[in-house]
Amino acid sequence: MKSVIISGPDRGFTLIEMLVVLMIMGLFVGLVSTITRPDDRAVLQLEAERLSQLLDFAATEAQLSGKAIAWTADESGYRFWRAGDDGSWSEIRDSELLRARTLPQGMVVSGFRVENMRPQGAMRLEFRPQGSSLAFVIGMSLGAEHYAVTGSPVGDLRVVPEGTADGQMALQQAAAK
Repeated sequence: MKSVIISGPDRGFTLIEMLVVLMIMGLFVGLVSTITRPDDRAVLQLEAERLSQLLDFAATEAQLSGKAIAWTADESGYRFWRAGDDGSWSEIRDSELLRARTLPQGMVVSGFRVENMRPQGAMRLEFRPQGSSLAFVIGMSLGAEHYAVTGSPVGDLRVVPEGTADGQMALQQAAAK
């Protein structure tokens, strides 16, 4: 029987070469996961945009259905309510868009101001079928990031970072009223 000796480039990989390849792959996976995981600012902006769109939808729904819709918030999330014919309010459970929502961990509704109204503890905003509403500012924060959802009496909704001139002006105007 003849023995075959493998020499030169046909030997395969050494342990060091394998470790280097695994380390490079680990760094690549870590980099990709860091890039794809959104930061606090992106998560907060996404949630503020979602709230703005839902409030706009609630206002439109109130006008189309002829029934007032309210938005309320607490420390963990927010929900929508529909006024009944007898004046009572019931939580909306038959709409996927206006269902109760839980805020991501660490996110809070950090402020709430409505034009010409003093804060009464509860965060509540009502949309009437007539379409007229008051100006409002809803502050949201996550860590060091802050955004504001602002609404005008004509129904325009905007999301602005509180650190910008627009955000500061909106908060100051709401606080002054």
